Amino acid sequence: MTHYSRRYFIKTGLAAGALASAGNLPLRADRQTATDWVTLGKTNVKVTRLAFGTGTMGGRVQRELGQDQFTRLVRHAHERGIRFFETSESYAEMHKMLGIALQGVPRDSYQLMSKVTTRDGVDPQQKIDELRKLANTEYFDVMLLHFQHTATWPTDTLKWQDGVQEAQLKKAVLVRGASVHGLPALRQVPENKWLELAMIRMNHKGTRMDAEQYDTEGPGNVSEVVTHVKQVRKQGMGVISMKLVGEGAFTTREDRQAAMKFAFKNAGVNAVTVGYKNTAEVDEAIENLNLALA
Repeated sequence: MTHYSRRYFIKTGLAAGALASAGNLPLRADRQTATDWVTLGKTNVKVTRLAFGTGTMGGRVQRELGQDQFTRLVRHAHERGIRFFETSESYAEMHKMLGIALQGVPRDSYQLMSKVTTRDGVDPQQKIDELRKLANTEYFDVMLLHFQHTATWPTDTLKWQDGVQEAQLKKAVLVRGASVHGLPALRQVPENKWLELAMIRMNHKGTRMDAEQYDTEGPGNVSEVVTHVKQVRKQGMGVISMKLVGEGAFTTREDRQAAMKFAFKNAGVNAVTVGYKNTAEVDEAIENLNLALA
């Protein structure tokens, strides 16, 4: 018969107790970061939480950098882990500039979002094909109906909705959605069966956010916007936020950090897009979002 000392029983008993106690402790969640890949609602498309926007002042800020400087900025963002790039038909020249900037970068290493202007007299398929050619891509991960700002947009854009859906069948577009401006348009987003994704303005001060008038110069109705975001998130829709720095109005880093925190912690968006004009702004946005998520 093996002889065990009293000291052995005490040591093994303490060890077993420690293991049992550890098993009851909550597991520490992995730290979330700006460059994590997140899924957009119920879709199968994943993007980084932080996107690279090309529409500051309608794209003027990015265009004025010139192609070489813009390319360096895009490559810097990609190297830092931002793998989600967004542009729009209305940001003149930005599809082409972005396509050149990403030339040679493996297409499966980044996601691309575009927006079409839903004007009359334009064939949706031709427009989407034109934008794909300009951006030097076979497909867009996300395609949005841009700047929907009336309460009747869901019926006014039926031709464009059908066109985007047809592009999805051809794999030229993976996810469909709309960017909305103003409360009358935003109120049509919950319960909208066509939408897989909504792009919604968001910051803690209501600057350049949604009000009864889509183009108001005054503050938006932050509480109502947040309510709608939470509604659509519960319904499984993806949400990407814009105007995180009030279209450049937030001059203090404290406000820029607060806007990031508000979007994710209060509203619960999937991702945010910010426009940049230099590498320091890219680095700051990553750090601000990392702090907001901590």
